[in-house]
Amino acid sequence: MRVENLYRYPVKGLTAEALEDAEVEPGGCIPWDRAFALAQGDAGFDPAAPRWLQKLNFMCLARSEKIAALASFFEPRDGTLTIRAPDGTGVSDNALSEAGRGNISAFLTAYLGEDARGAPSFHHVPGHSFCDQRDKVVSLINIASLRDYEAKVGARRHRRRFRANVWFSGAAPWAERDWVDQTIQLGGAVLRIAKGTVRCPATQVNPETATRDADPVAELRGLYGHTELGVHATVIEGGRFAVGDSLEVLGV
Repeated sequence: MRVENLYRYPVKGLTAEALEDAEVEPGGCIPWDRAFALAQGDAGFDPAAPRWLQKLNFMCLARSEKIAALASFFEPRDGTLTIRAPDGTGVSDNALSEAGRGNISAFLTAYLGEDARGAPSFHHVPGHSFCDQRDKVVSLINIASLRDYEAKVGARRHRRRFRANVWFSGAAPWAERDWVDQTIQLGGAVLRIAKGTVRCPATQVNPETATRDADPVAELRGLYGHTELGVHATVIEGGRFAVGDSLEVLGV
């Protein structure tokens, strides 16, 4: 099996950034993945005592399809986060500084409009990940599973709907569902498959049009009797992996 694509998502809900490689640590996620998030004003997120909260406490595609139209890019070397809206407006500021996060928060709050609750605030807490899972994970999707699903539903379902870190080839469709509790060698890292990825209403949003034009949750349930596409894995042994690297199931 082979890694075909590798992505990180610096801001929860916003643009995927393609990577050539990534270095992970035990118990960690891909660097800068879900490192930033806009917390809704009623979320109660405290950056001084960060804790995991469900996705609806933050700006997210499950609630706000309009954010799929935003283009964002993060530059780790100087902390600059740039976000652009379709009308040409946007913000570019240091997301690692309090002042910069304030400016980013103001832009995103204005863009959300009625979808903003209370006074949202944009956060980065070193060491904290705003992922949908309580534990830090790396998400993987078998390309053959997506292709099987598309063939059965009779339509394309853009891969960016599913926001995985790693896309891999060379496995039979849905083989990854049998890997739960097993370890895999991913390039130079070893991961344990923790569970399947249960899909949510965020997948309804077409990333090319920023509209809800399909219901993958209902489609998966109707076709397969479950709502999973992909798996989540925790890093057991740190290391580097890259596009083109092999993926091997090691067993329990």
